[in-house]
Amino acid sequence: MNQRLETSSATGGAATEHISFELSGMTCAACATRIEKTLNKTPGVAEASVNLAMETARVVYRPSEVTPGEMQQRVEKIGYKATPQQEAKGGEDHRVTEIRKQKQRLWISAVLSLPLLWAMVGHFSWTTWIWVPAIFMNPWMQLVLAAPVQFYVGRHFYVSAYKALRSKSANMDVLVSLGTSAAFFYSVYVTLDWWFRGERHHSPELYFETSAVLITLVILGKLLEAQAKGRSSEAIKRLMGLQAQTARVVRDGVEIQIPVYEVLVGDLLNIRPGEKIPTDGVVVEGHSSVDESLLTGESFPLEKGVGDRLIGATINKNGMLSMRATQVGQGTILAQIVKVVEDAQGSKAPIQRIADVISGIFVPIVVGLALVTFVLWYAWFGQGDFAGALEKAIAVLVIACPCALGLATPTSIMAGSGRAAELGILFKGGEQLESAHHIDVVMLDKTGTVTEGKPSLTDVFTTTLDEAEFLRLVGGAERNSEHPLAEAIVHGVKDRGISLPQAEQFEAIPGYGVKAMIEGKSILVGTQRLMKMNEIAGQEDAWLEVVADLEGQAKTVMLVAIDGVFAGWVAVADSVKATSKAAIARLQAMGIRVMMMTGDNQRTADAVGRQVGVADVLAQVLPEDKAAHVKKQQDQGLRVAMVGDGINDAPALATADIGMAMGTGTDVAMEAAGVTLMSGDLHHVANTILMSRKTMGNIKQNLFWALGYNLLGIPIAALGLLAPWVAGAAMALSSVSVVLNALRLQRVKLK
Repeated sequence: MNQRLETSSATGGAATEHISFELSGMTCAACATRIEKTLNKTPGVAEASVNLAMETARVVYRPSEVTPGEMQQRVEKIGYKATPQQEAKGGEDHRVTEIRKQKQRLWISAVLSLPLLWAMVGHFSWTTWIWVPAIFMNPWMQLVLAAPVQFYVGRHFYVSAYKALRSKSANMDVLVSLGTSAAFFYSVYVTLDWWFRGERHHSPELYFETSAVLITLVILGKLLEAQAKGRSSEAIKRLMGLQAQTARVVRDGVEIQIPVYEVLVGDLLNIRPGEKIPTDGVVVEGHSSVDESLLTGESFPLEKGVGDRLIGATINKNGMLSMRATQVGQGTILAQIVKVVEDAQGSKAPIQRIADVISGIFVPIVVGLALVTFVLWYAWFGQGDFAGALEKAIAVLVIACPCALGLATPTSIMAGSGRAAELGILFKGGEQLESAHHIDVVMLDKTGTVTEGKPSLTDVFTTTLDEAEFLRLVGGAERNSEHPLAEAIVHGVKDRGISLPQAEQFEAIPGYGVKAMIEGKSILVGTQRLMKMNEIAGQEDAWLEVVADLEGQAKTVMLVAIDGVFAGWVAVADSVKATSKAAIARLQAMGIRVMMMTGDNQRTADAVGRQVGVADVLAQVLPEDKAAHVKKQQDQGLRVAMVGDGINDAPALATADIGMAMGTGTDVAMEAAGVTLMSGDLHHVANTILMSRKTMGNIKQNLFWALGYNLLGIPIAALGLLAPWVAGAAMALSSVSVVLNALRLQRVKLK
């Protein structure tokens, strides 16, 4: 089953598991609301969320109190079917099965309803010129045609309505059953009355065509809706289709071709030019350029050599590569992307609460309005015209179906999050997709976000030691640090052909530098604050002026002390990303304030800020203080997006209203963030906000039209200005129009 172990603070720290069910039998938002309420009331369920468009339920539960089987029984008891997703994937897609059944019902219903519709058209005074076979006008013939539609094709409406009423609730099927049954059984009564009265010289006024055509139109609407909903999840299918199908594996010295799902961690794989990389791994031999644009959005192929990381489903362009598989199956980046998109599409945005509340009470209100309409027309406006009053009441029942309202939000979330994933933006859920459009301030980490994050050693100065010996000790002190600046120093020292000693003791001091013991010598490498903390002597003003000049050139300078005495410095430069300045200007043009945070000193930070057009620069910020700076902006009533890529950014990413982690960064940062940007290009930050704005605009359009449709349609139907079959057509088309409007998001083009 699709489960994972979690710890839920909401349950007092008790162990919980997560499971996803595929649901069948839902017809409208009221169905989704009822299933959700049933699951949430089940003892042992911590949280349940039902998505109408995806036809799924996501449940967090305590296995010590309830089992998946018991949850399935609860759902089935109220008239629906729940299947754990992993089991459902073993058989035919339930949506495909449902579409096939809907097509069969539609054909039967359409063939039987067409003669009734033909006879109805012949009743109008302005259509007397249309020839209608006499047999179609015969009440008994109409009964024979309508009965199979009512009780065979429409059987599932009765079954669903019965189960809903039995559980003391109501759904769309209650409305359809009431409306069509009223028309059908009234027509049966009129037919029998006509027969026993012996009035064979004229045909009575019947409504068999109303019930049959209504059922046909409802089925047509559900068929179109199901097909459209299938299109809204195509993003996942396209992502899964990126994966290579086979792999060339070297086993026992022989290259063999096997299905990609048989690749094991540690396998040696050969990738020829033009082939897809089968799974995640590292290059062990060869050199080539790799096109990662489909997953990361990087527009140019990236050069790959020994030791570089490869991502499954990307394309090897022009060289032979040998790689060692490090992740396979569900552990690959592509599989994780698909999982994130599935989770986002199955989640709810907070705005959906509006539709959920309305849908939960809508059906009983509509039934009441239909009864009021019938009474007013029968007792007042129609003065005893039972048939006319019934017709108006049926129109109210049918026009008011809340299907469009229930689909308004989830279809937009599905389409928007799916399109965002194709553009290299992964939203964790509907909440993040909604929140991003409110952002007032974007706070950027400098290293690896604004800059390339691949600094290089540029300047070296030593007071007393030989430069090679000085670098040997500095490199030895930094070799155990994972900071990008430390890596730059180590690489720079190695590139000069200097071997590095092993430190006997090592301590990383976040925000300050490192402390190590090498060959009996105490080594400090870091900021001026680190030197002051340790009361380092020997720093001359002239040297510090040179340091200030280097920092003004956007170079990061790290001071070095050996055995408590100042011994020199090393300078590292990190180039600004080519797209950072334009991307920041784009954010500012969108009305968003941009700030930059860094642990660097003020002069270096200001120099980088000038290069990219950021005036609000926070320097010498310790990792633990980044979250405090985010909170400070939030305390001013501003909604903040934090963008970073390192472990030290994780607290700030989690504190921000929206955390955006660069996919080129660490797993910890991506776990803490609500949005993962697959590319290191800052344009993706603006694209994230724009995608959120477009999705929220689409949701509001859907809600406006769905609510407006009901608020306008019900009075029109109550006033007798809509025939029931016209109301049925409008109801069916309203749901389809909402889904089609949401699908426009799949064509969104961003920079």
